[in-house]
Amino acid sequence: MSTEIEAQGMAPGVNVHTRGTRGSYLIGLSYAVVLTLASFWASSTDVIYSPGVPILLGVLAIAQMGVHLVFFLHISSAPDQTNNILALAFGIFVVGLLVFGSMIIMAHLNHNMMPMNKLMQMQR
Repeated sequence: MSTEIEAQGMAPGVNVHTRGTRGSYLIGLSYAVVLTLASFWASSTDVIYSPGVPILLGVLAIAQMGVHLVFFLHISSAPDQTNNILALAFGIFVVGLLVFGSMIIMAHLNHNMMPMNKLMQMQR
């Protein structure tokens, strides 16, 4: 079986028969629902130490993105997926650049703004 997969140019971890089937979509949906419910539970419970809740939500969000990439967008480590992985990496880079660049610009503007009480005194 492994020689058949290698002959097709597929990565060893890629299962040809479950890719894009109804069963794989249902598995992905169930993982996504469980992670979503876990996120809602984590944000509304007192069982978890309060400063750790944002970290847990971040971990659950990254897991949710992984489920969507694997089960719905079919991104894998197969050699024929190189272009998809590069496009994903470029998209993440652009979004990060926009978000963090905007935060730097807003922090710079906030630092250089005149305090509100001095601004109000100038208008009188």
